[in-house]
Amino acid sequence: MSETKEMQTEEREALVSIYEGDTFFKQINAETYQYKYGEEDGNKSFLLEIIWHETYPNELPTINMDTFYNRNMSRTVKDKITSILKEEGEQWLGCGMTYTLFECLKDKVEELLVDENCNSGADQVIGTNDQGETEAGARQDDGSSDEDERGNKAGGGGAGGGGQKKEHLTKAQKRRQWDRVDNKGNRPRGWDWVDIVKHLSQTGGKPE
Repeated sequence: MSETKEMQTEEREALVSIYEGDTFFKQINAETYQYKYGEEDGNKSFLLEIIWHETYPNELPTINMDTFYNRNMSRTVKDKITSILKEEGEQWLGCGMTYTLFECLKDKVEELLVDENCNSGADQVIGTNDQGETEAGARQDDGSSDEDERGNKAGGGGAGGGGQKKEHLTKAQKRRQWDRVDNKGNRPRGWDWVDIVKHLSQTGGKPE
């Protein structure tokens, strides 16, 4: 067994013994360990994950602050915690340092999380979903209103408009068709011309 492997085995046994019964500590596997800080199931808490590699403890372990538990923590605070741990770890190269790294943050939690609301993400997501559903519902309602309005216009405007039979147009109604515009938005030529024959018949004059 290499020297680093032997040191890791000794440290692993020590960690399991020290943190026995501590629900904030968790061993994921032989090289990965987690510790939770702050209020249990509260808004101000975070999870630190330390991962050993083959050359640990002669080199610093991997410090992972990007676990799902920390999804709502700001990048600024994550980087600050990582910086604190790396600075502390540099002093313990060649020695088992996982316990020391876990413990060095305990008196800094309140200071680190003073402006954080780390685990309020569930409420935020729910709020966003509710708002999204509300907006979608509003759009659907608007669409229904538009369809109803178009339906009323097409059906003659009342609740029973759809059941009314189509009436035959009178001559006067047919003449009103001239009020329609052409495909360019212009009224057809002669739409406002006077019906000369009808005009003369009403005035009593005769065409020359």
